[in-house]
Parts: sequence; structure tokens; C-alpha cells
Amino acid sequence: MAASTQSLGVTRKFPAGSSLLASALLGGLSSVLCVVFWALLAAMLSQYSVRVPLGTALLVGAALGLISSVMHTIQANINKLVMTVVGVLAALVWLQFTNDDPLGFGRYSLTWGVLAAYASLGASGFLVAYGMRELNLAKPRQDTFEVMVIRLLRGFGFAFFLTIVIFPFYFMVVASLKSRAIFLQDPSNLAVDFSQGWAELFVGYVEVLMRFNFGRYILNSTFVALATVLITLVIAVFGAYAVTRLRFPGRKLVSRAILLIYMFPAIVLVVPLYSVFTQLRLRDALLGLLIVYPAQTIPVALYMLRSYFQTLPKDLEEAGMIDGCNRFEVIWRITLPLSIPALASVGLYVFMIAWNEFLFAFMFLDSPNIFTLSRGMVALNSQEVPRQFLMAGAVIVTVPIMMLFFWFEKYLVGGLTAGGVKE
Repeated sequence: MAASTQSLGVTRKFPAGSSLLASALLGGLSSVLCVVFWALLAAMLSQYSVRVPLGTALLVGAALGLISSVMHTIQANINKLVMTVVGVLAALVWLQFTNDDPLGFGRYSLTWGVLAAYASLGASGFLVAYGMRELNLAKPRQDTFEVMVIRLLRGFGFAFFLTIVIFPFYFMVVASLKSRAIFLQDPSNLAVDFSQGWAELFVGYVEVLMRFNFGRYILNSTFVALATVLITLVIAVFGAYAVTRLRFPGRKLVSRAILLIYMFPAIVLVVPLYSVFTQLRLRDALLGLLIVYPAQTIPVALYMLRSYFQTLPKDLEEAGMIDGCNRFEVIWRITLPLSIPALASVGLYVFMIAWNEFLFAFMFLDSPNIFTLSRGMVALNSQEVPRQFLMAGAVIVTVPIMMLFFWFEKYLVGGLTAGGVKE
């Protein structure tokens, strides 16, 4: 049963027993989560092996949870910044009793151990405050504990999925900055030695761009991807507009059969296309890719634009035609400006497909001077080429498309969801 005190005419209640238990568990789990994440980060950025002090983290985090529960009940809604500071102060107190072994990170250097205490407990205080926000711990309901756990699991899920998404790319970048000798000495060491100098650190990128001609491959891939985007958008815009606005025999059949090509796997199409392109002398040429790639991307682009055009009001187009515009002027002056989010999302989607496509590039291109990046990566993957160069090439392939995706992300999300609600 919760106790209460009188201070300056204000009744303040201390947390109930069940709230104290829930808060201690929340603090312990938060601390364990933060310590595990910090240990993983230390293993990635340093040369030390990981040893996670789960027992110590659980006890310290439980004490932090109890403190947070009392503060939260007194203040009604605890501030996350305040609890972060409380966590850092708790780490300072803990350091006085552990000397150079805070939270059990004895095998780490002093810097990593001290940072482990401050960062882990500071983050734990933030998570505890996040889990307790807007909850009445003096009179807890039946779902109070569930709400706290769900909020903690939400943060854990975010940290977990963020780690598994970033880790492969981080490993790729680290491997591209290490020579074969250093990598074979300790493959589990994910730290980067910046003392070796910038020239030695980025030698893999210099060799890949200069010696293995990846600069030319970048130009080829950029040309093919941009040309594919242009061809696809021009055809898809007119096709989607025709299916949406015009009336002609077979309109419904065409509208329903747009994605029919995706019923056939690419591996089924590549063999006959290889034979036909060889006879037409289009096999070892970028022109062959500029025929195949739009054929792959036009159906889905047409389908996406059709859904978006259906959401545009017809009254604006009819008003434009009344003012003297013909059909092409209506499309250029009215439809396209209103469809910029959809065009950007479709263009980005098509660009990513053309940039990353491998099967047709591998089958059709034989001359190194016209290789795309995906085809060049296959040529780079051999026993004679150090893994450092292979990973540097992978980073060069990945970084441009990642930057482009994050730059146009808002258009991609808006364009993909714009056709979800129709008039």
C-alpha cells in the first residue's frame, strides 16, 4: 500500500510495491541492454574481446530503476534529461568503488571501462525515464507493468534491428581499410588502425578506382541507370495516363495485364534473350542493357503511376483543355507538376534496379571497358585480388545508391503511398 507525506501543502505519494518491483526490473533490463550494446560497440571499435558483465549491470540498473521510480512519483512526470544525468552520477559513484574495473569491463582499457560506466548508466537512465513517462506509479493499474515492458522492448527492438542492419556495412568498410596481412592476423578484430596513415588506409580504394578501372565502371553504370530512368518514365507516364484517362478497346485488359511480365523469372528470359541479342549483335554492348532494363522496369513504373494518376482530380485537366490546352500540354503543365512525388519515387526505384542489376549485365557484357559496377565486381572477385580491394569495390557500389536513397526518401515514401486512397 502506498504511503504518503505532506510537504508544503502538497500530498506526495511514494510508489507502490508492485511499481518498485516493475521499476527495478525495468532499470535492470535497460542497463543490461545498454551494457551489451556498449560491449558490442567496444568490440567493433577496439582490439579487445567482449566480456559482458550481465550480473553487475542487472544489479546497478535495478538500483537505478528504484531511484527513478521514487523521483518519477514525486515529480509526476520525470524528465529524460534529468534521469540521464542521474545515470551518469550513478556511474560516478560506482567508479569510486570499482577503481579501473567499472561494470566488470576489467579486460578493457581504462578508457573503455570508464566510458562503459558513463555511457551505459546514462543511457539506462534515459530508457527508464522513457518507460515510466505518463504512468501513475503511486496507484498502478494492471497494465502499468506491461506498458513499461512494451516500451523497453520497443527500444530493444529498435537497437537490435539497427545493429543487424548497420553491422554488415560496417564490416565491409572495416575490411576495405585493412591489408590482407592485418586481416588474417585477427579476422575477428573489427577495429580500424588509423595510425598507419591515410595513404595506407585507403590504398584499396585507390587501387580499385585506378588499377581495376572502377572509375570507368561508375560512368557506365551511371549512364545505363539514368538512361533507363529516362526511357522508363517517358513511356510509363504516357502509358499510365492513357490507361487512367482515355477510353479505348482493351483498356481494362491492358490495365490488368501490366505486371504480367513479372510472372516470368529473369533466369527464364535470359537464355532466349542471349540468343536473340547475339544474332542482332547487341550482346556485348550497353545498348542491349538499355533494351532489357526498361522492359523490366516499365510495367511496375506504369502500375505505380497509374495508381497515382487515379488520385488526381480530372477537373483540373478539363479546365486546362477548356482554356485551349491540348492533351500533351495538359500532361506537361498540369499532370506532371502534380505528380512530382510519384515521379521521384518511381525514378529512384528504377535507378536502384538498373544500378544493382547483375544477371543480364553478367550474361551480355564481355568487354571490360563497358562493364557496369555489378559486372566489374565479379571480375574483381578472384583468388589473386586481396579481400581489401573486393570490399573497397563493394563500398563504392553501395555508397552512391545509399546516399541517393536517403536524399529522396521522403519522395519515395510519399509516392508509394499516394495511390493508396482513391476517389
